[in-house]
Amino acid sequence: MAQKHDRNQEASVYIGNLDDRVTDALIWELMVQAGPVLNVHLPKDRVTQGTQGYGFCEFQSSEDADYAVKIMNMVKLFGKPMRVNKASVDKRMQQDVGAKLFIGNLDPEVDEKALYDTFAAFGDMVQAPKVARDGVSGNSRGFAFVSYTTFEAADMAVEAMNGQYLANKPVSVGYAFKKDAKGERHGSAAERLLAKQARKNDPQADSAAQAMYTQQAQYAQQAQYAQQAQYAQQAQYAQQAQYTQQQQSYPYQQQQHQQPQYQQYHHHQQQPQQQQQHQQYQQGW
Repeated sequence: MAQKHDRNQEASVYIGNLDDRVTDALIWELMVQAGPVLNVHLPKDRVTQGTQGYGFCEFQSSEDADYAVKIMNMVKLFGKPMRVNKASVDKRMQQDVGAKLFIGNLDPEVDEKALYDTFAAFGDMVQAPKVARDGVSGNSRGFAFVSYTTFEAADMAVEAMNGQYLANKPVSVGYAFKKDAKGERHGSAAERLLAKQARKNDPQADSAAQAMYTQQAQYAQQAQYAQQAQYAQQAQYAQQAQYTQQQQSYPYQQQQHQQPQYQQYHHHQQQPQQQQQHQQYQQGW
């Protein structure tokens, strides 16, 4: 217990969704790529002495822990994507408020990490994205679910990603249907009101959510500007290529246009001479 209290929470990360075969040594070897590791702790079952599917890793500094979250989250170990986040994250921010999205028409190559890398830009998630998979083959069934901690993040994700391409297919993004209510989707006015009231009752969580929303809005705006700049650059390249093609074909077109004019001019030059010879011939007679 003393070890738990002595752990620097700001420099520690929580690691979840671990396979039973994951060991302390494996986590140490993996996390040391992000920075110097001070301690790794995987709680074990008292009876089986097997891991319980989660653990903690303490780094030398909080910057190393932040970097580990960026590069290690959703990395697969034994086929399961790890969930890595700061151990100091307020669990009140991880409550499921109902901001659950359905992502359809998924390309078979899109996995949980690809979804996380794409949708994490809009806000914090309650849990790792879930790709629906076949129970026998493990192949994707073409759809997945993403749950955010706020409706603001979910709304931005729907607005930005619906109809966008992931891998080779355009995905459909919208609020998922509720399990208990047939035909009713998440994101209703009642859910939003309950989430708003819960944040009002907890000023600390509300201020954290507002700060996160502002930051994610800036990220989304920057991504939109970058995409617009890319489209403008592509249009400029296409225009330059079209102009170059026109310049290359201009001499040939000019030659084609000048040749009939030369023939016509030559014909007009010959016609008076033929008429003059004909008149002289008639006068000779």
